[in-house]
Amino acid sequence: MAETSVKAPVRARPLSPHLGIYRPMLTMMMSIVHRITGGALYFGTLLLAWWLIAAATGPEAYGVFMDVATSWFGRLVLFGYTWALIHHLLGGIRHFVWDLGKGFELGTVEWMARLSLAGSIILTLIVWAVAYAMAGGL
Repeated sequence: MAETSVKAPVRARPLSPHLGIYRPMLTMMMSIVHRITGGALYFGTLLLAWWLIAAATGPEAYGVFMDVATSWFGRLVLFGYTWALIHHLLGGIRHFVWDLGKGFELGTVEWMARLSLAGSIILTLIVWAVAYAMAGGL
């Protein structure tokens, strides 16, 4: 007996949604940045651990840490860590509000995204201004 094979018609496969299809929106970008800041906080916590270990080890180790932390690059990293911490905190508060079942209206979602972005920048600048004022304007 001879077998006959019947071929099914070839159809185009559906495309799954991906970033190339979506128009970038503030809320989408804030979600991506929230994940990135979460990862950055991991590395910033290593800096915090280095600071605590250096302080506990003695003046020489603490001096090495301070030399790095007070360099232009160290200050840039610490500034970025401060912003990431505050931005992630405000994003977490935004998500907490959503977990309570509130703030899902389109206008409110957009307003909260703008507020958390502006708030993270403003609060970071305030934290650094206060820190410089308390340190005598290093």
